[in-house]
Amino acid sequence: MRKLTYYISQSIDGFIAAPDGAFEHLMPFVDLHKWIVAEYPETLPTFAHEAMGVEGPPRVFDTVIMGRATYEPGVEAGHVSPYSHLRQYVVSSSLTESPSPDVTLVSGDPVEAVRALKAEDGDKGIWLCGGATLAGALYDEIDELVLKTYPVVSRSGIPLFYGDFEPRPVTPGETLRFPDGGSVTRYTRM
Repeated sequence: MRKLTYYISQSIDGFIAAPDGAFEHLMPFVDLHKWIVAEYPETLPTFAHEAMGVEGPPRVFDTVIMGRATYEPGVEAGHVSPYSHLRQYVVSSSLTESPSPDVTLVSGDPVEAVRALKAEDGDKGIWLCGGATLAGALYDEIDELVLKTYPVVSRSGIPLFYGDFEPRPVTPGETLRFPDGGSVTRYTRM
């Protein structure tokens, strides 16, 4: 069975974006960025691949699922198929038509959609790209967290998850630390 991985950037105080959804304050760290290009290149938008030296097929994920608020900034910038090298799903109850034939809209239960994706054959995973509302809805389906933590304190913003208080232990795995202060930690469900 394929697994769902919430692969996401955060500040050290656990916010994935500013209150307005902006996330540029989490981007200017070169060492962590180099690691992303080497280890998770398919998580970079297709339009940036050539400039970043990304070549070849996806390594870890072949599918991406995101909420409307995560998808919308790319659309506004003219990128209606931001990850055209992956199968793309956008969960939304407000979008009635996909802006691109490469993007499948999920207007129903995202849990059902993810369970169907997980049941497919294949050795590549499903990337939960964001955001907090969708991550909260898929809380019980997330098999792995890969947290890219940037040396930034946000004080407020969009947290990793929205939802009810429901503590759950996870098993920490490897933590990589970079000279510019960023880190990546992998956690799996217990």
